[in-house]
Amino acid sequence: MMIRPLLVLAASAAALALALAHAAEHLAGLRPCPLCLLQRWPYWAAIGVAAVGLLLPARFGAIALFLVAALFLGNAALAAFHAGVEWRFWPSPVAACAPPGLGTARTVEDLLQSLPPVAAVPCDEPAVRVLGLSMAGWNALYALAVAGILTISLVRRRSTP
Repeated sequence: MMIRPLLVLAASAAALALALAHAAEHLAGLRPCPLCLLQRWPYWAAIGVAAVGLLLPARFGAIALFLVAALFLGNAALAAFHAGVEWRFWPSPVAACAPPGLGTARTVEDLLQSLPPVAAVPCDEPAVRVLGLSMAGWNALYALAVAGILTISLVRRRSTP
């Protein structure tokens, strides 16, 4: 298969994932945690790399596609890590995922003043589960599948004379 259609497919797959995340947030009212927000960045990067790959000469397209596949694979790892946090296999290393501590508050009023204006969304409590998997779990499978499709396409393209 030609590289350019694969770059369009990859950018579309990343845009679809972002659209679903934003729809869950803005239409369904599911507030994302810091790890959820972090998982959006590789998709934005994949769209940018794919767009640059489409603008460059065709011989550089395979490099762009390889980078996009790596971004999807990295996002799959990040999403799987987040799913592990949700299943409490390990704690999140992201400080924003932890509930706020007491700090130097000596009274209830001090504590209330020190709280952020919007309550933090914990990373270890999924907002929803579908067929037993959270959005992070589904994102891990989705990103892994897209990375696999892109990688297989690259390998087949390379092995075809």
